[in-house]
Parts: sequence; C-alpha cells; structure tokens
Amino acid sequence: MSRIIRYALAFVLGLAFVATVTPAQAAPDRGASVQAATAQATVRTAVRTLRYDASRAAEFRSAVDRAAQIWNGSVGNVRLVPGTPADLVVLADNGWPRAQPLGLGRGTVWMGRQATDQGYDPLRIATHELGHILGLPDRRTGRCTDLMSGSSAGTGCTNPYPSSAERAAVDRNFAGFTAPEVEFGEIYVDLPAAATR
Repeated sequence: MSRIIRYALAFVLGLAFVATVTPAQAAPDRGASVQAATAQATVRTAVRTLRYDASRAAEFRSAVDRAAQIWNGSVGNVRLVPGTPADLVVLADNGWPRAQPLGLGRGTVWMGRQATDQGYDPLRIATHELGHILGLPDRRTGRCTDLMSGSSAGTGCTNPYPSSAERAAVDRNFAGFTAPEVEFGEIYVDLPAAATR
C-alpha cells in the first residue's frame, strides 16, 4: 500500500473518530481542538438540502415548519427547507402519527390527529417524525430528553429537541459515516404501549 493511500486512510479514519466523539469526550489539548474544528468544517461543507412539502399538513403546518427549524439548528449536515419538488411530504389525517422513510431524507410523514386529541404535543410529534426521515428509529426509553422515545415519554413531555446522541447520529448519517438505522419503506408508528395491547 502506498504511503499516500495509508495517509489518506488514516485521515478518513481520524475524521470518523472525531465525528463520533462528543464534546465531553474530546481531548482538551490544542491539537485535538484544531483537529476537531477541521473535521467539523469538513463535514459541514457537505450540507445536503432537503425540500419538504407541508402544504397538506393542515393545522400542523406551523409545527412542521418549527420542527424543520429545530433540526436545522441541531445538525450540520442537512438542511430542511420548504419547497417543491419535495424530498418529503407531510400530510394531516385522523390516524396516529407515522413516517415512512423511502431513503435517507426522502419519505412521507402523517401528522395524525389521534395523538394530539390524546394530549401529545404537535411540535414534538413533528420533530420526532422528521427524525425518522433523517434516519433515526424509535427508541422507547421513556425519557423526555430523548426525542425518539416518542409516546413512551407520555403526554406531559413537550421537549421537541433531539438529544446529543440523536443529533450526532443524523450528522453521521448525512456524512456517510454510518448507515441509517431505519428500514426504508417501513412505516414507523409509535403507538403508546396501552394502545398496542
């Protein structure tokens, strides 16, 4: 293996390592900070823009727009903007909220009224369902700090912000460092445990 290929491979592996290290784990020395800043700048240069169409989201339109802004402020490798032709479509219906990712950044979200009628927060629902389109699976942890815990956190949870682990996973997905954990084509419905019995 030539020296150039070895150096290139070492650089790519170094970037992958830096991208998975949380700020609390990063080394405090100047060299590590420069390397992390370089990796962050490199990763952020490859921002992928996704267009979403929420024109049929009815009363949930503002929640969807705010959820897109939350994701835009939380991750660096993807940006959600309203527009057509759309990569993802958001619809309103009377069922339970759900999402069908068809590929990374592509799919359909249904903002079901059944959850809001039961007291679940529309903004948290919208941000959660967009998380599926961004490659995140349901994680029924019951913790309100975990966006992808969904309905398991209860109706009192209104936190619409992804956790640091969720943000990092989306950035890794769109940087190509990892494969998304969702199954493309599957419909993700996060019914409360009581409703599944």
